[in-house]
Amino acid sequence: MAARVTRSLFTPAYGRLRESLIAARRARGLTQAELARVLDRPQSFVSKYERGERRLDLIELMEIAQVLRLDPGELVAEVAETLRLGHAAGETSRTAP
Repeated sequence: MAARVTRSLFTPAYGRLRESLIAARRARGLTQAELARVLDRPQSFVSKYERGERRLDLIELMEIAQVLRLDPGELVAEVAETLRLGHAAGETSRTAP
């Protein structure tokens, strides 16, 4: 049986991605406004994806990862591990941030 695809912002896997991006921004000593400035985006862009109010597309994620000096492959591996653990546990619930 194929895995069910969800577009929810509130899955554990998407939450893991958001947490990783927030931690990386803070580790670099950047405020949301500073990161947004480097990305040439409004501060609300960073705020919304960090709070789970907005999904990131692949290109946006790659741009953010580049600025934060993150390995996109490692980000994907973290999310994949969260998905694997969730599926192994039979997880189907979603929680808001």
